[in-house]
Amino acid sequence: DSLMIAANKSYLAVFDGLEEIRPGVSYVRILQLLTEEGIVDTGDSPPADWRAMMTGRWQSPSPDPTVIRLWNGQYIKLIDQRGHGGDVVSLALNITETVRYEKELKKARERAEAANRAKSTFLANMSHEIRTPMNGVVGMAELLRDTTLDEEQKLYVDTIKNSGEALLVIINDVLDYSKIEAEKLVLHPEPFDLERCIHEVVLLLQPVARDKSIEMVVEYDLFLPTVFVGDPGRIRQVLTNLLGNAVKFTSRGHVLVRVVGMQHEGSTETQLHITVEDTGIGIAAEKVEHIFGEFNQVEDERNRQFEGTGLGLAISEKLIKLMGGTIWVDSEEGVGSCFGFRLALETDDTGPEEPLGLPEHLKKIMVVDDLEVNRLIMGKQIEAFGLKVHCVENGPQALEMLDDSFDAIVTDHNMPGMDGLELARLLKERRDDLPIILASSDPGAAEQDPAFALIRGVMPKPTPRRMLLRHLAALEAEQRPQVDRLPSAVASTPSAQSRPMRILAAEDNKTNQLVFEKMLKSLDIDLKFAGNGIEAIELYQKFAPDLIFMDISMPQMDGKEASERIRVIEGQGISRVPIVALTAHAMDGDREGILAAGLDHYLTKPLRKVEIISMIAKYRPDDARAIIPENVQAPA
Repeated sequence: DSLMIAANKSYLAVFDGLEEIRPGVSYVRILQLLTEEGIVDTGDSPPADWRAMMTGRWQSPSPDPTVIRLWNGQYIKLIDQRGHGGDVVSLALNITETVRYEKELKKARERAEAANRAKSTFLANMSHEIRTPMNGVVGMAELLRDTTLDEEQKLYVDTIKNSGEALLVIINDVLDYSKIEAEKLVLHPEPFDLERCIHEVVLLLQPVARDKSIEMVVEYDLFLPTVFVGDPGRIRQVLTNLLGNAVKFTSRGHVLVRVVGMQHEGSTETQLHITVEDTGIGIAAEKVEHIFGEFNQVEDERNRQFEGTGLGLAISEKLIKLMGGTIWVDSEEGVGSCFGFRLALETDDTGPEEPLGLPEHLKKIMVVDDLEVNRLIMGKQIEAFGLKVHCVENGPQALEMLDDSFDAIVTDHNMPGMDGLELARLLKERRDDLPIILASSDPGAAEQDPAFALIRGVMPKPTPRRMLLRHLAALEAEQRPQVDRLPSAVASTPSAQSRPMRILAAEDNKTNQLVFEKMLKSLDIDLKFAGNGIEAIELYQKFAPDLIFMDISMPQMDGKEASERIRVIEGQGISRVPIVALTAHAMDGDREGILAAGLDHYLTKPLRKVEIISMIAKYRPDDARAIIPENVQAPA
């Protein structure tokens, strides 16, 4: 009947001694007294509406719990449960401390989020403030290196440049970690060639490995597709971190990248398993579990010589998790380490490349390499092409095994005792008709040797299987030596035309203007500078540039606004001019905002001479002269 049967002292205490609150009082009267006596704080609700809401709740078969606030700031949670006979047990819980704690947590969270936003803004601004002067330091050091210097001066200049670039690596690590931590990092999936991506990273690290006499090896599953959909930039970043560490902490032996995978039947998704193995210093068992921590490095006497932020592995772990994968490490101190990660990526179904046909006479190949893992991988690749293969570990064994059954030889360049070119000379004395393909970690050096004329092809090490197949397919006919190496950053230019290419650079910093001008001094171009966005628009209309380099942070009018206005002007029937953003900001979201303003490309300071010249060569119009005069050597 909604009449009170019994109540304990704590319940009655809420009503502060009202005599009417006793067994027999109705629930409706209790609600009325709560509002009339001001015991309950109904907030913005009128008392009558609050009572109607509470009555409706009371009459439902299973009332939902509700929280009321009393006049003194106390919070009461009401939990009412109806019995089988229609009676109700009403439990009132004082949750004031819980509510107060939740409010404190909410305020603390808001403060933490505000601090995190402030940190991200600070890091973005710090990035800009540091990168702008660093552009001058690194750029001027690069220009100074091209002047006439003695050996001691070259050492000083190289030290300045290398120290500046090392500082930029640290800045990039801190910024990347901050972006991931603040959940601001966004992946940009697109089709990419994983095998080529791995070989590009290996080629980047090859000079360091070569200086340390470390062999770099890639073993890519022969039955695995190579084109997947993912974020190639971030996957390349993880590979660079893992391979860079492997090379850094290995003083002898090899670094091996192994890629295997499995594609489930009826699915376009492939489970990839990528490992980076080295024969380096290894990690002590008690320190392995901390290796992916922030700012962590395994501190001991052996590796204090190795510099770094200690963020590379932490960033790699977070990137792999962001991509839905897992990363791990197995290591034995003094023996080596194996870092690996698993990723599930969609296979890009654009169809295979046109298959290359091998010469009919090509049946049996000899592989010569002093490293067993290299012989194993190269042998498996050649066998996959349907050829017989015989592997030996040095030149004398190759000469001993040589007979008429071999149709070609693939030999390593740098081997102890007898190198590949010396072997080529001796092989040609015995069989002049035998084609020899050289695999070299330094193809440029091979060309300087007189024996290079005896070689039918030169491949970089490690060798992508498509490149190996292309060299074997080229053995059909006599031809000049085919040399494969990393492509030049500068595009080839057509013959001279009537006018120089017109370039507008908007940059407010005078030092950066000087660096930019000196970087391009050898080019046949017409270069003009604007000090801010307003000047850039005026010069754009007067000068009619073929290409614009636009600094983003400038006084009076920034680069984004200037670019937007230029795009509006072009809407009046003027042809579109390419605009390249130059910025010292590096936080995620900047790129999207900049490109959305109508810019075509995005370059981060400090500027690289090769990148700038490559961009100019890319956009040189047909009626402009070649940017590099015939008597000037293109920059490497």
